[in-house]
Amino acid sequence: MSKYRLDYLDELEAEAIYILREVAGQFEKPALLFSGGKDSITLVHLAMKAFRPGKFPFPLVHIDTGHNFEETITYRDEMVARIGEKLIIGHVQDSINEGKVIEQKGKNASRNALQTVTLLDTIAKHKFDACIGGARRDEEKARAKERIFSVRDEFGQWDPKRQRPELWNIYNGKIHKGENVRVFPISNWTELDVWNYIRRENIPLPTIYFAHQRDCITRNGQLMAASPFLNMDADDKIESKNVRFRTVGDMTCTAAVESYAFEIDDIIHEIASSKISERGARMDDKVSEAAMEDRKKGGYF
Repeated sequence: MSKYRLDYLDELEAEAIYILREVAGQFEKPALLFSGGKDSITLVHLAMKAFRPGKFPFPLVHIDTGHNFEETITYRDEMVARIGEKLIIGHVQDSINEGKVIEQKGKNASRNALQTVTLLDTIAKHKFDACIGGARRDEEKARAKERIFSVRDEFGQWDPKRQRPELWNIYNGKIHKGENVRVFPISNWTELDVWNYIRRENIPLPTIYFAHQRDCITRNGQLMAASPFLNMDADDKIESKNVRFRTVGDMTCTAAVESYAFEIDDIIHEIASSKISERGARMDDKVSEAAMEDRKKGGYF
């Protein structure tokens, strides 16, 4: 018997690569959903390990709300140029212009929920039958109900009762015409696993993941980056804070945390001792107890 034993990061990596190759083998038109966040960046790195020296058997797809962090868009464009893969962008602004969605009003207005329509339209336009994403089961209780191959109906809707068993790492990608599958290769990873893997693989990230000084306002008990995308008024007091972001999304719903974690080892220590979940900084998850599940049933990623 070999004395060599995979450590847990090797095992997680091997499982994710196997899943990515299963997607390439089972589906005709897959895509990798790319947000510019650490999880989708990790997926791109895993895809390079799975398919290099060849090209990816799928494009990257970014649903752009138009209210993204500048650092995220800069990172996206530089990464795509570096790896030489195809990027497809779906714009929420196009959905607004076409009258398919209505921009929210009020102080807490956000475009985050609007991107579901843009995503479904992008899937339909390009006839994608599988969309790979970086969701993990530890993120949120609705995420924990997902299988790795999560079937969506012809309207892009998710029904937890239609989830298929996945015994012995056997994934069933058979679907009817019009349906598609959302695939989550890092479902079994935790936030800490992702950060340990990023450290081990030396994966570059957008700078907003590391502590930096930023003008912020406090809204609903959360630190939000001061931005023209926020509906700010005279009651909003701008303060310069040392912050970083644990998750990256639309600027109108992604809160910062006060932090002095300037290096990746500091971030790992900070996460290990934190009593607040990663999604605790997402305002869109606080609409109701079932906010994420309701969005997923409507076609959200």
